[in-house]
Amino acid sequence: MKKSVKLLRTIALDASDTFVFDVPAEAGEWAVSGTFRFCDHDPAKLSGKARAAFRSGFLGVQSWGWSTLAQIVPATENDCRALIELLAAQLLDRFGAPDIAVARTAAEEEVAFAQSLCTHPISSLIAVQRMASGGEIRESFRRLQLRERQEGHGRAFSFMEMEDDLEPDGDLNLADLGREPRLR
Repeated sequence: MKKSVKLLRTIALDASDTFVFDVPAEAGEWAVSGTFRFCDHDPAKLSGKARAAFRSGFLGVQSWGWSTLAQIVPATENDCRALIELLAAQLLDRFGAPDIAVARTAAEEEVAFAQSLCTHPISSLIAVQRMASGGEIRESFRRLQLRERQEGHGRAFSFMEMEDDLEPDGDLNLADLGREPRLR
């Protein structure tokens, strides 16, 4: 019997990701946090769509594009292994990993981290918020849930309530994630 696991898939509730990110992820592809994509960038110097990807994007592994939301979905161990191999190949081809063994190790760590975000029920939506502080990148993740008595995922901003997961004092406003901060 195949063991069931949970993984993340990109989800598009509307067309906003096509405007927010240079390369939007395809809906329904496997997703990981993707923070490693910013390891060679100074987050303070990012602007526009690159800044939006840094601040609020999940990485679609197939397209190498970004998604504002990821959905927790059931998966099998075979799905997990296939995701690791796909990500390892992408790390080798697109990110310059020195060899497939190193890429596979990094992919395993990234997929394990994605799995650690899947503690909520199947179909839960997850949002990420990243910020740079003191030379480190900090991530916080939020579960977005349907309002009481609402069925299915509908329009993006008509149904969600937030439940804090890691940073209880943070506020996440999906509409503001792609905007540049205002200076006071």
